[in-house]
Amino acid sequence: MGGVKSDIEIARAAKMKPIGDILGKINVPNDHASFSPMGRHIAKLNLEYIDKLKEKKSNLILVTAITPTPAGEGKTTTSVGLSDGLNKIGKKSIVCLREPSLGPSFGMKGGAAGGGYAQVVPMEQINLHFTGDFHAITSAHNLLSALIDNHIYWGNKLNIDPENIVWKRVVDLNDRALRLIKINLGKLKNNIPRNDGFDITVASEVMAIFCLSNNLQDLENKIGNITIAYTKDKKPVYAKDLKAQGPMTVLLKEAIRPNVTQTLENNPAIIHGGPFANIAHGCNSIIATKTALKLSDYVVTEAGFGADLGAEKFLDIKCRKAKIQPDCVVIVATIRALKMHGGVEKDDLKKENLDALKKGIPNLEKHINNVKKFGLELVVAINHFITDTDKEVKLIQDHCLKLGVKVSLCTHWSDGGKGTEDLAKNVVEACKKNNKEGFKYLYTDETPIFKKVETIAKEIYGANSIDFDEKVKEQVNTIEKSGFGNFPVCIAKTQYSFSTDPKLKGAPTGHTLPIREVRLSSGAGFVVVICGSIMTMPGLPRVPSADSIKLNKKGEIEGLF
Repeated sequence: MGGVKSDIEIARAAKMKPIGDILGKINVPNDHASFSPMGRHIAKLNLEYIDKLKEKKSNLILVTAITPTPAGEGKTTTSVGLSDGLNKIGKKSIVCLREPSLGPSFGMKGGAAGGGYAQVVPMEQINLHFTGDFHAITSAHNLLSALIDNHIYWGNKLNIDPENIVWKRVVDLNDRALRLIKINLGKLKNNIPRNDGFDITVASEVMAIFCLSNNLQDLENKIGNITIAYTKDKKPVYAKDLKAQGPMTVLLKEAIRPNVTQTLENNPAIIHGGPFANIAHGCNSIIATKTALKLSDYVVTEAGFGADLGAEKFLDIKCRKAKIQPDCVVIVATIRALKMHGGVEKDDLKKENLDALKKGIPNLEKHINNVKKFGLELVVAINHFITDTDKEVKLIQDHCLKLGVKVSLCTHWSDGGKGTEDLAKNVVEACKKNNKEGFKYLYTDETPIFKKVETIAKEIYGANSIDFDEKVKEQVNTIEKSGFGNFPVCIAKTQYSFSTDPKLKGAPTGHTLPIREVRLSSGAGFVVVICGSIMTMPGLPRVPSADSIKLNKKGEIEGLF
């Protein structure tokens, strides 16, 4: 085991090709009209070039996973490996991923560029500042905050109620001290002290709008429709009332262009946008996905966390907004994680334990059944670990066979695209079988908000009911009376369980989904329903990853990966 290379060692040994060569694989002309190089190995595609591309018949593959555990599932790694595998069997494929957030990078999760021999590179840049998209989103969001307070300072012509401003500030770091703050404490004459707070950038409505816009004009229109506050007589105030949409769009005009990098096997990767699936809608940008569909025959994309969060939001929100649908869904599972769902502690996962695996398999089965409710073809990918035994692998394979689901054992971490050739073949077959007419959303636009939440709670989470107080009821009534009741819902809850209790593993049933707060995202076009104890500004763990991140004597980054 001592000879096994780390992710960063593998990445630094990569033989990357110039980005023009990578783009040439998908027939992007090597000229400034098509893309702008951001160094030697990263480029931004030009929107004018994208607009000229013709629509074509392509296959969209959604990669999702079982409920995450500390044992790891490898959704991004599998996405990269699958795209490499598809290219290996002669298919033109692009992987479309989200940009990593600095919050997890310096918190507890680490980097998000894949792993082993299934990575996107240059991973250090991707995991840190990359092309500055998140900084642009943060700046645009906080510009709106500044314009709100400035408007109030200079007389408040719009009659904004300082106690009813719903627009918080954001920063792309985990910082629980900023959840609730007091602002305007200076001694200036017109200052009105008030409560405010920060969310993490990935939870920003600007991030959601960024990922759900079709073009620059659409972006500007959506920004203008953001509800920022209410007047003293309870009328909504929008960003466009402050003329904020123009300058905010200016800050985002370069960021909205999709980023192109490459996998370790020199296949194209588009990485753009990055909302979390536990507190936001968890998918990369519509522009990125639709661009990839125009440039390749197969597009592999992921949705964050388990299928109950990321996949549900991908299907009910992104697909609804973008008018797209997947041709196949891949559910990633690890034997390690399923044993944890069966009650095994992390330190004991290396031992064969068929009983625990049997107890954990219902989690996988629940995710399989959930995906089937949307009328989609699916394949299970077992992300193989060296400690997995043949009996454990066979147990999962036999169970999936009983459910009528094909399953592939994948070794992409150690073997790259070669380790996903079987998965790639199963995916191609599933795409051929997929019935476009069979796809359906979980609920209709016309379904009332509480009924939408109840449908997700019962059908996807296995809950018996939802629970809310009068404050939440009033929030929903206000949203529906304002004409936004037709929006899809984006449920924010823990990613570690089907329930709101992160300790409740497996596939629990009979629980209640407690709704704590409902927020209108009128620009993005959905309603955020915050459940349980989930926070839109995460905190750092007792020992954050930041403690071990540093530069070595060679000037290389250590501890991030």
